Amino acid sequence: MQQTLNTTLLIIGGGPGGYVAAIRAGQLGISTILVEGQALGGTCLNIGCIPSKALIHVAEQFQQTRHHSQGSALGINVSAPTLDIGKSVEWKDGIVDRLTTGVAALLRKHKVQVIHGWARVIDGKTVEIEGADTRIQCEHLLLASGSKSVNLPMLPIGGPIISSTEALAPEALPKRLIVVGGGYIGLELGIAYRKLGAEVSVVEAQERILPAYDAELTQPVLESVKQLGIKLYLKHSVEGFDAATHSLQVRDPNGDSLQLETDQVLVAVGRKPNTQGWNLEALNLEMNGSAIRIDQRCQTSMRNVWAIGDLAGEPMLAHRAMAQGEMVAELIAGQHREFNPTAIAAVCFTDPELVVVGKTPDEAKAAGLDCIVSSFPFAANGRAMTLESKSGFVRVVARRDNHLIVGWQAVGVGVSELSTAFGQSLEMGARLEDIAGTIHAHPTLGEAVQEAALRALGHALHL
Repeated sequence: MQQTLNTTLLIIGGGPGGYVAAIRAGQLGISTILVEGQALGGTCLNIGCIPSKALIHVAEQFQQTRHHSQGSALGINVSAPTLDIGKSVEWKDGIVDRLTTGVAALLRKHKVQVIHGWARVIDGKTVEIEGADTRIQCEHLLLASGSKSVNLPMLPIGGPIISSTEALAPEALPKRLIVVGGGYIGLELGIAYRKLGAEVSVVEAQERILPAYDAELTQPVLESVKQLGIKLYLKHSVEGFDAATHSLQVRDPNGDSLQLETDQVLVAVGRKPNTQGWNLEALNLEMNGSAIRIDQRCQTSMRNVWAIGDLAGEPMLAHRAMAQGEMVAELIAGQHREFNPTAIAAVCFTDPELVVVGKTPDEAKAAGLDCIVSSFPFAANGRAMTLESKSGFVRVVARRDNHLIVGWQAVGVGVSELSTAFGQSLEMGARLEDIAGTIHAHPTLGEAVQEAALRALGHALHL
């Protein structure tokens, strides 16, 4: 006999958006049920952000140790290291397990009922759990099913063809790896695999790597990629994989066909909203391309049906989903909120790292803004020198008329940690004088932020 549960809020998806919405709803005393078919934490915690950063850290440590085994300028010498990738994966899985266990504990603490199973939408107030003889009736339905990897028809996942999921849990490292896609996912993993000892090639259809970022910002990454010995096949299109010869077939810009021999092919050409397989079409919601159309309160075209995160399209960022989830819970509790951030930081964990917050120089120009653009190189920053990382810079974009800062970009070691300061300055409406007049601790990478603002005002101190 089918059991029926009743709740105020039903959330489909336990990723960063869904579980944060559930925790906030629980804090606000809203009766909440969260349905998740796989592990809590979604792609981000289990097969995305967290495990990729763990693998990147392993790769960096291994490369540094190898560097010291060849005699380093720091005077540190060690014997040649070996890598137990099984142990590395075990360590990575331990971090994931601690985080997902923590999420489960927080949901319990805030009295959120978690149902493990696959949701199937019946209508805007009703969801069934497949194979569980459970039906849930709700006042508010929050859709947070996330996104999934885009597959290429000519490269079906299986055997030597892998996605980022398999790349983050290797049983053994391939001798040769070809990455299809030169965006942030492909490059983050490609660089990590190269540092772990694999021969890596990247095939990208566009004319440069990281095409979503501007050329000046990606130049230090391009130099690093070449220095690491990663081969780039730019403006090359993929045609298929020949299992007999273990070679990827690609076409070069002249239309000639090439055979690239490899042990594995990592397909990393992007992600798309996860709209299939749970009867979303029953709601007949207005769509925005492949994503669900939402307003500034994350409401869909159906009353009391909400959508957040990757399901609602770009930018597909975990921190955006979290902020939206928190807001929706507060709206359901009767608070007045709108999702209207000045900027959302995008971070790329390549070597070196990239950060973009707000408008780039090109975007400011396209918006008709007359802006000052100023950058300060890490080559003139003492802390960067002590980290053996002098490549890269901090760049500020500010209106010429009133010096209001409209964008920050940075490329360099550890610049992901500057994203918070960048975001805060934009949200608080800071001007160049505010940043220039704030005393920044010495020696830190953050001094380059102050120096970029000073330079925009015409008086950088250390350049």
